[in-house]
Amino acid sequence: MDDVDSSEFGSARTNGSSLDAGPPLERIESVFTIYEIRTEGDQLIYYGDPRVHPEEAMRELWPAFRKAGYDPQLTTRYGEYVLVAEPIDLGINGIPWTNVLLLLATVVSTLFVGALWWYPQLDPLSDPMVMLQAWPFSLAILGVLGVHELGHYVMSRYHEVDASLPYFIPIPTIIGTMGAVIRLKGQMPDRKALFDIGVAGPLAGLVATIAVAIIGLHMPPVTVPEPLLEEADGSGFRLGIPPMLELLAWAVDQPMYADDPTRNVNPVVIGAWVGMFVTFLNLIPVGQLDGGHILRAMAGEFHALVSTIVPTALIALAGYLYFVGGYGFQSVFIWILWGILTALFASAGAARPVTDERLGTGRLLVGILTFGLGALCFMPVPLEIIP
Repeated sequence: MDDVDSSEFGSARTNGSSLDAGPPLERIESVFTIYEIRTEGDQLIYYGDPRVHPEEAMRELWPAFRKAGYDPQLTTRYGEYVLVAEPIDLGINGIPWTNVLLLLATVVSTLFVGALWWYPQLDPLSDPMVMLQAWPFSLAILGVLGVHELGHYVMSRYHEVDASLPYFIPIPTIIGTMGAVIRLKGQMPDRKALFDIGVAGPLAGLVATIAVAIIGLHMPPVTVPEPLLEEADGSGFRLGIPPMLELLAWAVDQPMYADDPTRNVNPVVIGAWVGMFVTFLNLIPVGQLDGGHILRAMAGEFHALVSTIVPTALIALAGYLYFVGGYGFQSVFIWILWGILTALFASAGAARPVTDERLGTGRLLVGILTFGLGALCFMPVPLEIIP
């Protein structure tokens, strides 16, 4: 680690050290008085005091650090202001083994569940190789989830915000996974970047979802035990059908209600169902969910008011379905769970862009359209548990 005090600035910038890579010191000191500089690995650490309000200092220094190839952040350490500048690294360094292994594990889990639940003539427990016959189901699930996350990733690269590749979550639920996520590691430069990154996932995922739905609706149906996964004692569960899926079925003249739609469709259609449900959940406008990013970019600080209302609304929905709709607790528990989760997301707050300027009319219209498409993916009871 290199330690450099303010009396050594001149020599530090001419001795070939990593300090040479940062912005000119006089540019930094115009808004941030420096009394010590350190390097920690590739990071540049500036100790000092802002000459102006900290947020204004960051807005002033952001372009200079970005031009030098660094992502700056103003924080405190032991009661002192510290300006931490980390090199921007938008590339993929080596083979991302964690991402690859999680993807492979999710392929296996979706193949297993696809064969177990959606192809009743197969028995993956006694003959694991039969799982390969469930590849259309696995591809549909991974396709809609992967395209959604890649939409975020591509737009993050476009705005030079550091982001990871998608991490798939392999858990043998009824669809074989708990979804996929990417990790944003850089700050949001402005509202445009926040909006574009937030909206890219749902829109890209919906394009993939619509394609998967149309393909699946034209494929031969697979009859699942009645109702879906029903046991001999009558217990089981049934999937809700979102309006978007019904509209697509009508548009391509493949009615969903020729028979019980939860057990007389091709499993590929279930991939589209997953895409729609994931889109709705991600567009809930709180915290750092996609919907939270979009609303924060569109409405600024007004998003905080919405974030306080959403958890209560979801728990109220669960109460209505239980007491008025007559659904069992297990069927409505998902909205209680998401009421709790959204309360946690709201308390953590939304992403805060460095430059907080208003969006243009075009992006506002795209945002409204995106929330409208998300509403078409809503199901009051996504998974009805039959006692």
